[in-house]
Amino acid sequence: MVTEERVDEWARLLIEECVGVQPGWQVLLIGQPLARPLVEACARRVARREAYALVRYRFEQSANAAWLKEAPAELTGTTAPITAHEYEAASAYVAIVAPDNTRDLSDVPGERIASYLSAMRALTEPYLADEKPWVGTYWPTEALAQDAGMTLRQLEAFVLGAVLVDWQALAKDMERIAARFDAADEVRIVGAGTDIRFSLAGRTGLVDALGANLPGGEVFYSPVEDSAEGVIEFGEFPACYQGHQVGGVRLRFESGQVVDASAASDEAFLLAQLDADGGARRLGEFGIGCNPGIQRHIRNTLFDEKIAGTVHLAVGHGFPNLGGTNVSAVHWDMVKDLRRGGRIELDGQVVQEDGRWL
Repeated sequence: MVTEERVDEWARLLIEECVGVQPGWQVLLIGQPLARPLVEACARRVARREAYALVRYRFEQSANAAWLKEAPAELTGTTAPITAHEYEAASAYVAIVAPDNTRDLSDVPGERIASYLSAMRALTEPYLADEKPWVGTYWPTEALAQDAGMTLRQLEAFVLGAVLVDWQALAKDMERIAARFDAADEVRIVGAGTDIRFSLAGRTGLVDALGANLPGGEVFYSPVEDSAEGVIEFGEFPACYQGHQVGGVRLRFESGQVVDASAASDEAFLLAQLDADGGARRLGEFGIGCNPGIQRHIRNTLFDEKIAGTVHLAVGHGFPNLGGTNVSAVHWDMVKDLRRGGRIELDGQVVQEDGRWL
């Protein structure tokens, strides 16, 4: 159950472990109304750290749909000066997402979403580059439970089981995985409809344990930008992004770029995101799911990309702190399940098969 004690521990992990709030900091707490218990618990934790809690509630997860549909293009591609000042002046930010409708942007044209995200990317770049700390998390709501095919009580137990884990022990396990991938040059992923290779030469990974996501539980990289070759099919789960659930995504790469893309559903949205800018067709991320508390797909990428026995690839923006040079307004993680008939090879050696490490 979501008890006051568990919510307080959740807030402690966010404020003290993930962000590490220091005295005098200005901390943006960006939440949605349904997450009020966690937002307020975080505000109390910020206060105890002798810092300022700047609480900002909004309705949608990432943008106001009513404004985004009506505003002229020259506005959707910029940010309001007040918003820009907040992100620039803030010492850190915490995003607590709690949607009452996970499709609130589904009727907004894809090019408008891409334009808005491009403008916001400039404001969040210092955070994505690890120059300023940030963290995002999800509060369980009825809308998320419906997407997951659960009752609200079941989703609450699922979320707490993914968030309140032994992070020190999990970090040690993931550090061993990262060391093996750091030492490799080429990754090959083979599975249903999939045979793709890319390079990690010269790149090091990041272990996500109490970092920018809560729950964490992944090891991730920015692959060499021109190295991806082959095909990957995300046939097990829909690719969820900005209120859309795109089924049966298939991407074919040549020299690091998507040269052919298709989807079984909502293909127009997929193509609009891939055409958003010059970097949207390249890989920005390769990640390995490692969280033992997450065993099923719930149509929420923050959790789904951490499923033990899966990998995920993100088209679009890379991570400068990991050597990534790709720049894009898009960063769309898509999850591939390897637990039935899949494998990962490093420099020709199989290191994971059917989701189990060898």
